[in-house]
Amino acid sequence: MAENFYEGMFILDSSRYAQDAGGVSGQVSAMIEAAGGEVLVSRLWEERRLAYPIDGHRKGTYWLSYFKLDGAKIAELERKCQLSQTIIRVLFLKVDPRIIDTLVEHAKTGHFRPQSADEEDAAVKPNRDFDSDDQTDIEDSDDSED
Repeated sequence: MAENFYEGMFILDSSRYAQDAGGVSGQVSAMIEAAGGEVLVSRLWEERRLAYPIDGHRKGTYWLSYFKLDGAKIAELERKCQLSQTIIRVLFLKVDPRIIDTLVEHAKTGHFRPQSADEEDAAVKPNRDFDSDDQTDIEDSDDSED
């Protein structure tokens, strides 16, 4: 199968992350690489209180990773994450290859690169902006028989 680009959002156990940040975060990259993937960028997103307790955890450390992996191996990686003691939840999204460079750059620096003039021209623009005052009245047609 062809390799695809993925975004992985991992919710890590906050108490384990606080004790060994490098080891816990390194475990995420090691799992991806063990499955045959290539990590493009991997970083801390944020630590926050969970909306509801998950397996007794009230706080979670969100870890964001972008990686390249064979599509057939994503289920194997997800299963390894479910068995891990440090990963509470995980979500993988397939990313369009046309935007992966921008996403990776944003994950590394926190900023998007400005579009060049060619890219701006290629962007899809709507035919017209919606104006609430510019609505066309549609007459109701009476299809009932007398």
